[in-house]
Amino acid sequence: MAEHYTYALGRRKSSTARVRVTNGTGKITVNNKPAEEYFADSGMLLHDLAMPFRVIEDNKYNVSVVVTGGGHAGQIDAIKLGISKALAEKNEALKGTLKRAGLLGRDSREKERKKFGLKGARKQRQFTKR
Repeated sequence: MAEHYTYALGRRKSSTARVRVTNGTGKITVNNKPAEEYFADSGMLLHDLAMPFRVIEDNKYNVSVVVTGGGHAGQIDAIKLGISKALAEKNEALKGTLKRAGLLGRDSREKERKKFGLKGARKQRQFTKR
């Protein structure tokens, strides 16, 4: 029998996380590795990954994530958004709780591109009047 899952997409900066949430024991796998192994060098950020489960006070879901782009901080925020969206879709009663905790909003801030003729996105050469 095929396992039933809820799918959601989370994005942050240049990271994209495709998240599948199934009923289970609380295992989180990222790109076919345990989350602890994938985010081994960013231990403090790993704490944020389980935030949606702490907010709803329930950890009976397994999460499978395919994440691309960006660094670990952006990836973790993208995964967090994806998990929250999937949980809200799976159980409509959780939507208000997750929204109040600020977990269902997309943080749209992205790096501004460098413009032609400038030193960076906005930095210019010093202007001299005389």
